[in-house]
Amino acid sequence: MRLRDCHNFHDFRRLARRRLPRPIFDYIDGAADDEVTHRRNTASFERCDLVPNVLRGVEHIDMSVTVLGQKLAMPIYCSPTALQRLFHHTGERAVAAAAAKYGTMFGVSSLGTVSLEELRKAHDTPQVYQFYYHRDRGLNRAMMQRAKEAGVQVMMLTVDSITGGNRERDKRTGFSIPFRLTLAGMYQFGIKPAWGINYLTHERFKLPQLDQHVDMGSGALSISKYFTEMLDPSMNWDDVAEMVRLWNGQFCLKGVMSVADARRAVEIGCTGIVLSNHGGRQLDGSRAPFDQLAEIVDAVGDRIDVIMDGGIQRGTHVLKALSLGAKAVGVGRYYLYPLAAAGQAGVERALDLMRSELERGMKLMGCTAINQLSRENLRFR
Repeated sequence: MRLRDCHNFHDFRRLARRRLPRPIFDYIDGAADDEVTHRRNTASFERCDLVPNVLRGVEHIDMSVTVLGQKLAMPIYCSPTALQRLFHHTGERAVAAAAAKYGTMFGVSSLGTVSLEELRKAHDTPQVYQFYYHRDRGLNRAMMQRAKEAGVQVMMLTVDSITGGNRERDKRTGFSIPFRLTLAGMYQFGIKPAWGINYLTHERFKLPQLDQHVDMGSGALSISKYFTEMLDPSMNWDDVAEMVRLWNGQFCLKGVMSVADARRAVEIGCTGIVLSNHGGRQLDGSRAPFDQLAEIVDAVGDRIDVIMDGGIQRGTHVLKALSLGAKAVGVGRYYLYPLAAAGQAGVERALDLMRSELERGMKLMGCTAINQLSRENLRFR
């Protein structure tokens, strides 16, 4: 299979699986415990039907939206995800360039492998900085100040990862950063030598947002220990409210799932929330964001930008979320598989396919602009 033969999410996943060593592929593909929530995220869209209108004059389509103060050419963005240069040596550089080409937003993770300053200088497109709350309050303030000085427009605090999820696929292969593989994991790397050659012949893997805090060499602190030792499980609403005041700009909470938490986010001055269960990688058995979306929009949608991620594989999934009231939709695995398969060209193809699906879907729905989508276009079984 070649990139030009990829026509959907599943094709990209198959190509990534062929090219990546199993431990790396499973890190992207896997989720927590029995992976029930991971499967449920996509299945939730299947219980919802679209009801199109016809004869509406749909020659010209406007897919643009404004979310978190940012104008996007289409209503999806590339969610911040960790360790991208493990999947392809271009990593965040490829994702940022593809997002810029298609006029949408991308995110840089605290565990990103390219510095937020480099990406901010390279592209004028909206950039989100996703970060975690640390026990060291001074580190939290320093990370926000660094983002402010770099010109980042949107701060996104992940609130559902105060400890790592139970990702059993990673345990079986011994996947960790730095690598501490099992024999089975080492064998999987051995049968995919092209990845190893690529990894060793490009610049050294690093975490520039945390290079003074996570040792990527002999490993005083691994990624797993980062979650268990550096992140602060005592984080509460007062802590976050202080950060919102310090940032004094677009501030979004990622990982909100309850109405009570959504209302509290409004009260402390957040400008956005992302309904997310971390792609099923944290609390298995949790509700799918799409199933929770209407309840959250009804509660706070007139006071805060409600975004969602989780399970998005098709343009019709995006249209259903927008019809329920989401302002935009984040994608993760949707662009990570093509990144792993073909770098920037892969991400561009994925975004191009999504744009085509959205445009086609809107025409078939009888809508010329995103704000014409509504719950009248949906029926739930």
